[in-house]
Amino acid sequence: MRTLVIECATEACSVALFDGGEPIAGEYRVLGRGHAEALVPMIGSLPGQGRADRIAVSLGPGSFTGVRVGLAAARALAFAWQASLIGYPTLALIAAMARDRRGAVPVTVAMTGGHGEWFVESFAATGEGSNPLASLLPDRAAQVAEPLAAGSMAERLVELRGSGEALLLLPDARCFALLGDASLITAVHPLYGRAPDARVPDAIG
Repeated sequence: MRTLVIECATEACSVALFDGGEPIAGEYRVLGRGHAEALVPMIGSLPGQGRADRIAVSLGPGSFTGVRVGLAAARALAFAWQASLIGYPTLALIAAMARDRRGAVPVTVAMTGGHGEWFVESFAATGEGSNPLASLLPDRAAQVAEPLAAGSMAERLVELRGSGEALLLLPDARCFALLGDASLITAVHPLYGRAPDARVPDAIG
């Protein structure tokens, strides 16, 4: 079974094609912005224009726009190709990448969030979540972090805490095979990581 992986929840944009668990091809770019313009040509450059039996897409948390771009592309291709569709949490992929570099150790992933907060989630050495996803102010994030931190805010987290090791990592679709089956989600919906800023006012009368 071929799997197309789409990852554009952060400033990095990447795609990868796998045959079973074996990588066929992939591309990774740090764009900042412009995911909508870059994503489809990146998929089109893959062998067979990326056509696959299954599509895996990052659900976030991360950039609101990036998450929506990835989901829209994944849903459209799954419909066109009659492919199955699954999702995975962005932070779980980063944690898997960190364990691949440092071995089976606990890790806290800290990524850029909104309003001065970070998206933070801790994972056990086995890959299971040990502290749930939260949007935290930096000082609070430093209090709950594991000694090993990974993600775009890892270096700042370790600096705040004054100890530990930081791995500056952004999610990479080419590392999808590092994820365990427990991280794969069949109910494909965005993981925003924080409550919406706008709220519906209470009804009057």
